[in-house]
This record gives sequence, structure tokens and C-alpha cells, in this order.
Amino acid sequence: MKNSLGRTVIDGFMPFQKSNSFLERSRTLINKKESSNQVKLVASISDVFDKLHITDGMTLSFHHHLRDGDKVLNLVAQEIKKRNLKNMIFAPTSIFPCHRELVELIENGNIIQIYTNYVNGEVADAISHGKMLKPLVMMTHGGRPRAIEAGELKIDVAFIATPIADALGNGNGICGENACGSLGYIISDMYYADKKVVITDNLVEKVDYREIDSKYIDYVVVVDSIGDAKKIVSGTTKITKDPIGLKIARDAARFLDEVGYIRPGFSMQTGAGGTSLAVASFVKEIMLRKKIKASFASGGITGYFTSMLEEGLVDRLYDVQSFDLEAVASMAKNKNHISMSASSYANPKDDNVVDKLDFVILGATEVDVDFNVNVTTSSLGNIIGGSGGHSDTAYGAKLTLIVTPLIKSRIPIVKEQVTTVTTPGSDVDVIVTERGIAINPRRQDLLEKLQNSSLNIMTIEELLAKAHEITGIPRKLEHSDTPVGVVMYRDGTVIDTIYKI
Repeated sequence: MKNSLGRTVIDGFMPFQKSNSFLERSRTLINKKESSNQVKLVASISDVFDKLHITDGMTLSFHHHLRDGDKVLNLVAQEIKKRNLKNMIFAPTSIFPCHRELVELIENGNIIQIYTNYVNGEVADAISHGKMLKPLVMMTHGGRPRAIEAGELKIDVAFIATPIADALGNGNGICGENACGSLGYIISDMYYADKKVVITDNLVEKVDYREIDSKYIDYVVVVDSIGDAKKIVSGTTKITKDPIGLKIARDAARFLDEVGYIRPGFSMQTGAGGTSLAVASFVKEIMLRKKIKASFASGGITGYFTSMLEEGLVDRLYDVQSFDLEAVASMAKNKNHISMSASSYANPKDDNVVDKLDFVILGATEVDVDFNVNVTTSSLGNIIGGSGGHSDTAYGAKLTLIVTPLIKSRIPIVKEQVTTVTTPGSDVDVIVTERGIAINPRRQDLLEKLQNSSLNIMTIEELLAKAHEITGIPRKLEHSDTPVGVVMYRDGTVIDTIYKI
């Protein structure tokens, strides 16, 4: 069947209708599951498998706050391989190249389906080539906790990588050799999974600051290493030095200023891309010139935002994921750097932070003439990422601004139609490229404010034509008829289907 965007939805999934349809749906909230287990410290992950009777077909979850330095998911995967368990479902919040050993388990039928918010590396390649038995389900950072809390994504066992913990199961992410900052993405799992296991490499007598609460924890396991916190940092979390990216960022900040969004007490979020972060640096210059400060910044937090907090340019940081070690250190010492759960961040059925954003700066792999955005696949259809908080923040913010070069590697980014829809055009307001700025026609208020602007404002069709002048019109690539995954909107409906390469 087709959804409202004309995209095919495979059997067993509900089609996307509109970006605010979840507001019309009732919510059934299951109860939080407290632990009654008294003996929590066990010798190994293998013992946990025995005690919890982990067997074929179970759903196991993990978090990705250690990003490409995570080892906990791999330790559990190794135990599954050793026991040759079959038909397992994995529900990690994200998957990185460090998780490449999952490929063998997918090929051998140990893992037959994955629910996640983001995936790249060899696991993404294997799924793109149709090696997983059941379709990948790509969720959003807000949609995942909504699904867990409503009982739609039922987790049998959650494995919680915890940089510091005590024998009762209390823990946090800001202390220890592998401190990684906020543990916000695993909080719903801690509350609602049937069983919860803390995995730590730093057992102490008592933990005072608790993100992980012992009353929800069944077992605690000490391992040699939960990962390498230094690898939470990546090239995509640094401000770009590329001249084209800097021009885009400068124009984006100027746009925000001219339409009146950089004003006393405003709130903001940027994506993790280098150009998005560069926008924040130019916004900061405007703030200093105007002598104003922001009320809060949110999302994945970097050292750039912690410096703004220290300088008094922003009152609070709401952190669901710390993107570098400066952010980790800031959370440990500054009471106004606040850890939040993914549910508090972006659950569409909760009072959430994204709905309070004045503006959000996001990136794109592709944009089309209907303002739909793709950050899930490449133009060739390979899985390269996922929504994360992209569509959550795009819906919630008063102004959603996409920053992207018009052309990457001789391929136009603006298309007639994106390969995969991640975020619907109804939630996107502005596209800023180095060659022009396109405003969604539904935002007539922005067009009116910029009537006398010297910014290069044009239609999205004019941007497309300009791209084609440079690259020529690309040959339309046909996808196979074999679905390998679905892109789920934050309300649980399917916004698009991903096809086998």
C-alpha cells in the first residue's frame, strides 16, 4: 500500500499519514518494571544468560553512548555466537563500525531483525545487500521510547553499558575511565524492559549521582572494559573548515538573524555535522554583538556548547548524548548541564524538549522539491545513517533549517525526489546552500520578512535547476523490488521503505 507521500509500505506496518497524526492517536502506557532480585552481582555475561534463561527468539537492547568505542554489544554478540542462539532480535539505539562482528551473526541467522535509530559501517552494508532475514526497522530518538513505553517494542533483556556502578546497580555516565556523559537513550529500556543488566568496568562501593537506578536493575556484571570513551569523538562532531561549509553556515546564521529568531532567551539545537556546528559559531558572534543569551541548547552536546555555557551565553544545556570529552567533563561539574532521557527529549507523547525549540539546524544527504529530506541512505540506496533526532526536532522546532552544499562529489543534493524519505517536507522550513536559499512556500511569514533582504532567496525548483546546470540531469536509478528495511516516523507509522542494493 502507499502512504500519504506516495511511498510503498510493506505488509505488517502502518502507513504514514501526516506529521501530526500521532497527536490524534490514543496512548496505552505499560507499567515500569521494578526488580525484586536481591543478589545482583554475577561473575560473567555467560552467567547472566543462564540466570535469565536467554534463549532463541528473544529481543535484546543496548545503548550507543560509547559510539564507535562500544564493546558491550559485541560481548553479548559473542555469547550468542558461542551458544548458537537463533532468531534473535537486536534493539540497539545505534550501530557503528565497531559492531562489524554482527554481520556474521546476521548471515548465520543468529540475528534475524534489528530495530535501531542509526546504523553505518559493515552492518549497514550487509543489510543493504539483503543479508538479514527480516526488515530493518529504523526508528527516531523520540519514536523509540514512545514505542517501548507503549509496549510496541517489547524488550526481553536490556544490557546497559555503565561507566561507573555499584553492586546494587546504581550508576552514571560521568565518572570512571570510560565516562561517556549522558546515558539518556537507555532510560526507557531501564524502566520498561523485562530484565535489565548493568555492565561496568568500574565497580565502586556506592554511587551517589544516579542515572541508572538500582530498583530497576536485575543483575550487575563487571568486565575488563566496556569500551573506549575516546571514540565517542568523530570528525562529524567538529566545526567544518571547508570554505563552502563556512559560507553556508554564515548565510544560515544571517538568515536566522534577519527573520528574528536570534533574540533574548531563544533556544536552539544543531545537528552533529561540521556545517551545522559552524552555524552555532556564527550565531554566537551575533549573540555577542547583540549582547543577548539563549535560554537553552539541547540534543547531542559538544564542547562548543559547553564553552557557551561557561561564558554565560546560554543558561542550560539539555544533554541526551555527549558528543565529545569536553561535554562529558562539563556534565560532571556544571549543574546547568543536565542529562535527559530520550523520552524527555523527543517522545511525541510526552512534554518534551524538542517542542520548545525555537530553531534547529540539521544536515541532509538529499533534499527534494517537496522539501523531504533523506539522511538514511545514499543516492545509490546504501544505508549510511538514520534519523536519530532529525525528524523529531524538525517537527518540534518553530523553524527547521537544513544546511547542505548544493552538490557533493559531482552529485546534486537537491533532487526531484529523494531516494529515501527520512523527514517529511511538511516539517522542513528552509534549505540553505552555498548557491542560494529556498524557503518552503508554506512559510509565507518568512518570505515576507525577507522581501528586502540581500540574501540569495530562490525557489526550490530554481535550486534544482542550478544544480542540473552544473552536473547535468542524473540518470534515474531504479531500486530492486526486495525490501530490506523500513523508515519509521516518530509515531510508529512507516514513512518509506529501504530496498536491497
